[in-house]
Amino acid sequence: MRIFEKYTGSDFEDYYDFKKNFRINAPENFNYGFDILDELANEKPDKLAMIWIGISGEEKRFTFGDFKKMSNRAANFFTRIGIKKGDMVMLILKRRYEFWVSMLALHKIGAIAVPATHLLTKKDIVYRNNYGDISTIICVDEGEIADHVEAAEPESATLKRKILVKGKRDGWYSFDEETENESEVFERPSGENETKLKDPMLMFFTSGTTGMPKMVLHNNSYPLAHIQTAVFWHNVDPEGIHFTVSDSGWGKCLWGKFYGQWAAETAVFVYEFDKFDPKAMLEIISKYRITTFCAPPTIYRYFIKEDLKSYDLSALKYATTAGEALNPEVFDQFKAATGIDIKEAFGQTETTAILGNWICMKGQKGSLGRPSPLYKVDIVDNDGVPCPPGEPGEIIVYTDRQVPYGLFLGYYKDEELTKQAWDKGMYHTGDLAWRDERGYYWYVGRKDDVIKSSGYRIGPFEVESALMEHPAVLETSITGVPHPERGQVVKATIVLAKGYEPSDALIKELQDHVKKATAPYKYPRVIEFVDELPKTISGKIKRFEIRKRDQEKYGK
Repeated sequence: MRIFEKYTGSDFEDYYDFKKNFRINAPENFNYGFDILDELANEKPDKLAMIWIGISGEEKRFTFGDFKKMSNRAANFFTRIGIKKGDMVMLILKRRYEFWVSMLALHKIGAIAVPATHLLTKKDIVYRNNYGDISTIICVDEGEIADHVEAAEPESATLKRKILVKGKRDGWYSFDEETENESEVFERPSGENETKLKDPMLMFFTSGTTGMPKMVLHNNSYPLAHIQTAVFWHNVDPEGIHFTVSDSGWGKCLWGKFYGQWAAETAVFVYEFDKFDPKAMLEIISKYRITTFCAPPTIYRYFIKEDLKSYDLSALKYATTAGEALNPEVFDQFKAATGIDIKEAFGQTETTAILGNWICMKGQKGSLGRPSPLYKVDIVDNDGVPCPPGEPGEIIVYTDRQVPYGLFLGYYKDEELTKQAWDKGMYHTGDLAWRDERGYYWYVGRKDDVIKSSGYRIGPFEVESALMEHPAVLETSITGVPHPERGQVVKATIVLAKGYEPSDALIKELQDHVKKATAPYKYPRVIEFVDELPKTISGKIKRFEIRKRDQEKYGK
């Protein structure tokens, strides 16, 4: 029996059995650090937990026993310098293995971990420190990260201490030196310091695709909801190696290379890189015999432009994606080269996977899948009335009867924003989709992204998918630009594939292609070629930034 089965079942005949009977049961004092990691370390101390590849190619392998010892030393160090239950601790650690060590230590203490990207500047750090009440920052001494932290410190009212990984600076604790001589035993806190299932344990800053980042607070039940992620979506193998492409500064890292994967007893693969290189990543997947893989659609879009058949991907058994909707053309080309269907899921920083193409059902190309057993999902109109099959509406989660594991507690220090998103017994995702007669959900776009042109409502995803079928298009984002008669017209911002150059002839060819691939009125009347699309650290396209540029250029 794998350790996660203490909290839920694992065998379901089909999706309907899964939807009806999948449940999570956890004790009131559940703590991931003690109840999952340490228990696994006690039972299987020598089992491989992580393969870590550093930026220079350095390789390290860690067992579950190693992580128990390392996290206990870190927990002793953190408590010695004053970190306590409820403290906000921000981690800026890229893909360093010390991120996992520190996270486990903070969970054991009951402090609130706040992952953050290494691309933050002084201004970003000041914003997060003050709005997030950050008391401690743990960061790696690479690039300008520590410089920005130091520059932000005088304007950060709550910041008390700074901890540096792989380096030494005046005014900082050295993580390596301070943890070296600490005890490998850390007793589980009791009394008022004991952690409870409903205590806050994690805070994310959203990726900022629609404006300033929001602060999303989760409790200790959050890791348990990711059992579903790892076991029933990623389909991880306890004897295999799972690779999710993610930086530790965003939520997908915890979705894909931490909580659920270790509860399912698989080894996670961590690969540090400064700039994504599809060839190098494919070579890594081949060399290390990766068995299950997850990445945002952006990664797959680059993969299919390579000669996939020239790489040995024979160990790869399962592939998944999330973060944005996956274009069918990408699905088709990846399957043609590997024989593997890419299984999509949908969730947010505020949730775990709400919808998915689960292992116990037939996946559908281009679909977000069916609802998770953890969430009561629906599609509703602007008045909150459920939409019939085929009619687009907003994806919502009902919370009138109970708040499911995996759903956030609220936006930290922002009751008004929480109420806007979570009102009248519903959590509003802000994403639009439609549902077919079989219960599969199909993505339309963010509410703010829908284009209104000559009385038509045009979802950007369908137009993007049509363009992605053309070999000249590497990436694209669809927005609406102002038009004096039509209100808005469709605009495509396109990154061209290798070997193609911008031209009027290519613009007409792409427009004609869309007219044939979808309803003719949806074709992009405006096409702009760019070298790259603006993206968040998680790889999501910043459509609001493109819209802002469009307004400045076309709105006059």
